[in-house]
Amino acid sequence: MNPTTAHLFDAEFAPRIAKAIRDVIGPQARIQLDAYGGPSQPTTLKITAPIADRVRGARHPLNLHMTWDECEIASLMESSGPQRFAHYLEALPRKLGAWQAARDFDLATRSQAEPLVLLGNLDLEG
Repeated sequence: MNPTTAHLFDAEFAPRIAKAIRDVIGPQARIQLDAYGGPSQPTTLKITAPIADRVRGARHPLNLHMTWDECEIASLMESSGPQRFAHYLEALPRKLGAWQAARDFDLATRSQAEPLVLLGNLDLEG
């Protein structure tokens, strides 16, 4: 990925994604941004939160890692990028809801079936 594009995504777009996720999960969430470090180290949002007290059974505390497709990130630098990104942010709560069932994590209880859930190579579609 172009280093300038990666830096812009890390500085301007990823923090807004983090805020949108925090708005869905709540203040218990800790969101860490690991900036782009090369082809084998994509920009990663790491979302962790303590498991809710009411959860029973073999569940793990929330530990999601999110990465995005490089071509999708590059598309944000095009003239339609800001509008496209606004649609993505608007759709993010719905997307998170759909991913919950597919990847067996639950934002309401801040729990998941596996110790780590990777939502990788994501698109930026609204």
